[in-house]
Amino acid sequence: MYKVLLPVLIIIFCVMTNAQDTTGIKIPSQDAIYTRPFILEVNKLSTSIGGYFEGNSNYFSEDGVSEGLSFELRRFNIFLYSSLGSGIKFLSELEFEHGTEEIALETALLDFQFSPMFALRGGILLIPLGMFNQNHDSPRWDIIDRPLVSTQIIPSTLSEVGFGVYGRFNLVRDLSLTYSAYLTNGLGDGIILNTEGKTFIPSGKREEAFGEDNNGLPAYSGRIAFQHSLGELGFSFYHNVYNSFRIEGIEVDEKRNLSIGAADFSTTFFDITLHGEAAYSIIDVPDNLSEIFGDKQWGTFVDVIYPVYKGSVFLFNDAILNSIFRFEYVDFNIGDFNSTGQSIGDEITALVFGLGFRPVSNTVIKANYRRHWTVDAIGNPKIHTAGFQFGFASYF
Repeated sequence: MYKVLLPVLIIIFCVMTNAQDTTGIKIPSQDAIYTRPFILEVNKLSTSIGGYFEGNSNYFSEDGVSEGLSFELRRFNIFLYSSLGSGIKFLSELEFEHGTEEIALETALLDFQFSPMFALRGGILLIPLGMFNQNHDSPRWDIIDRPLVSTQIIPSTLSEVGFGVYGRFNLVRDLSLTYSAYLTNGLGDGIILNTEGKTFIPSGKREEAFGEDNNGLPAYSGRIAFQHSLGELGFSFYHNVYNSFRIEGIEVDEKRNLSIGAADFSTTFFDITLHGEAAYSIIDVPDNLSEIFGDKQWGTFVDVIYPVYKGSVFLFNDAILNSIFRFEYVDFNIGDFNSTGQSIGDEITALVFGLGFRPVSNTVIKANYRRHWTVDAIGNPKIHTAGFQFGFASYF
């Protein structure tokens, strides 16, 4: 399936030139962190504070068994921005998840922009891998849960300490190219040494990575994207040696690599917005681990959004009601068992249907129905999970 996805993305981007510009995504992923409303509304050479928060309810059942209704305040994020002079900008983001259960400094960076074509960036950076990781703020999305591929294969939100460059080139009329290239402290041993009992890339995130790399070989990542007035098409990668292969200068293991490649797109035509991404990862796994630890993984998601109503609703003069559909799939272990030839499972297929009501552009009320089909590694009968979510998200 993933072998045909790239041609599909290219075809979608090519037909965008014949599409009508209506209500699509207007924000290139590279620019997402600086197009938040609290920044757009301030004057130059000033400092501002903003953020967003989101909450929701959950009612799910697994194979007909439910634990009932629950509520959560999922995130409360605070942004701090300052323009320090011509071409010099500071931005930070502090995230509180589930109250104060988890507190993380998600972004703290300083930009030196010498021209639109070249800028230096340093600090705690959002890795330019796929579309979602750099453009993940909840008020921008009409579905409550983040995409599976964007959190399980690409471990969003993925922030790492390092330096990099980025810029934009205008190619022809209405078409530009953006690029980003970073060198950072990378993911660690938790990719295979974790409580999941399988290869799980998100477990490679380490608090210690904000202070030092675990093996002295930083990760490198990058993304190029083509932007047109009607959409965006991006390609990105991430690579690092993830294991602690040496201790006090002495090599105790061979170097084990992690490589992730991703493609993403967004476009609007005939009042329908489409966006999505796909990612494929290759992981060096020690030979002494069982086949349950996958060395290849992939996943994808596609969102379809259609505005069923635009106009006045009570006091809101420019309200929008969107209908939403999402298809998503992740396979944590591509391949077959050597002993039996049976396909290894460990995969999830999911569908989401819902509505998103936007009384104003930066606030959304969400109602979603989600259904999962989960297959374990050895192919036991599928686990069926289904449920309803109702929530909200808003910038401030």
